[in-house]
Amino acid sequence: MPTYIAEVRDSAGKLKKEKIIADSLPKARENLRQKYPFVQNLKESKGFKFDMQAIELAMSSVKVKDKAVFSRQFAAMVNAGVAMVRCLGVLSEQCANPKLKKALLEISAEVQQGTNLSDAMRKHPECFDNLYVSMVQAGEVGGVLDEVLNRLAKILEDLARLQNQVKGAMAYPVVVGILAVVVFIAMTVFLIPIFAKVFQDIGGELPGLTVFMLTVSEILRSWKVIIPIAVVIVVSFLYKQYYKTPMGRVTMDRFFLKMPILGDLNEKSAVARFCRTFGTLARSGVPILTALEIVRDTSGNQVIANAIDAARAEVQQGGMLSLAIQKENVFPIMALQMISIGEETGELDAMLMKVAEFYEDEVEQAVKALTSILEPLMMVVLAGMVALILLSMYLPMFKIFDKLG
Repeated sequence: MPTYIAEVRDSAGKLKKEKIIADSLPKARENLRQKYPFVQNLKESKGFKFDMQAIELAMSSVKVKDKAVFSRQFAAMVNAGVAMVRCLGVLSEQCANPKLKKALLEISAEVQQGTNLSDAMRKHPECFDNLYVSMVQAGEVGGVLDEVLNRLAKILEDLARLQNQVKGAMAYPVVVGILAVVVFIAMTVFLIPIFAKVFQDIGGELPGLTVFMLTVSEILRSWKVIIPIAVVIVVSFLYKQYYKTPMGRVTMDRFFLKMPILGDLNEKSAVARFCRTFGTLARSGVPILTALEIVRDTSGNQVIANAIDAARAEVQQGGMLSLAIQKENVFPIMALQMISIGEETGELDAMLMKVAEFYEDEVEQAVKALTSILEPLMMVVLAGMVALILLSMYLPMFKIFDKLG
């Protein structure tokens, strides 16, 4: 749809420019008059312009926190009885994220023309994924849109909290790691050459460690430094290409689930995400087969996605969900038993939520434990790198002192 620019005056008489997306010029004027008493100089925006707002829009992304705040506010306004179009208009005006703001303006225009909210949101996958759209659709059909939005907000807030915990926990090790690399490169490039001249003047045979560090210093100070950088780039490119293939993605995702230390963390995180998403969809009235399809697309691991897909096919033929998932040997025994109990008691959604809470707590504790190990380990690595350089420089001196002695 085209974009229009107009000069408008608010209720206080303040003049400002306003952009709006609409099907036609009359429709744009009509939409603007619903928000502003005076609209003038309305025209279509044409041609290429170096617009910082456009650049900001292209560079921005919709984060989990943005969607959580929007969902919570949207639910509150719907629950208060505010009209849908009015809700979207108010929320788009106060939205700080440019990409989400643009999407809300387009969604508002489509809803005003009679399109369902879920259908309008489905056209903006960069802002609203399948999970979000399906739950909104279930809320529209069941007449409980505010309740569904509150559940979405809870899911997104929990996910944002977990992401912040992981980022906060990894901040210290990452900073120390970067500092270690910077110190190592700086000492290798600037300190070692000073000692190299001294060693050349003294002569004699140098220790193997010193020869190695002098070679590294020479590589870092010459064009040869391009070689390791090129190797890293090529290996990274080949890995990404391999991961894009069906076999490569399954192989690597299976390795991520089985790798030492982090494998258990990845498995628990995937199980928590599956249970939380599936439980919320089931509680919102989404059919179980549709819910399994959505959960499969949001699992984040191809091995688990294949297991969910196989379970979906078996459930479609009348099988039990817990038995179908158990055949794939991907989920922990405790999670399978809890799901089985939920099916037997008819409270699958409640049991899934309990499993999600349990494994989310497990992930949180595992991240804290991993951080407590990484922090001293990174300090040891930093000290070891500095000690390696100093030792390679002082070993020849010790050798000279021995000869003098």
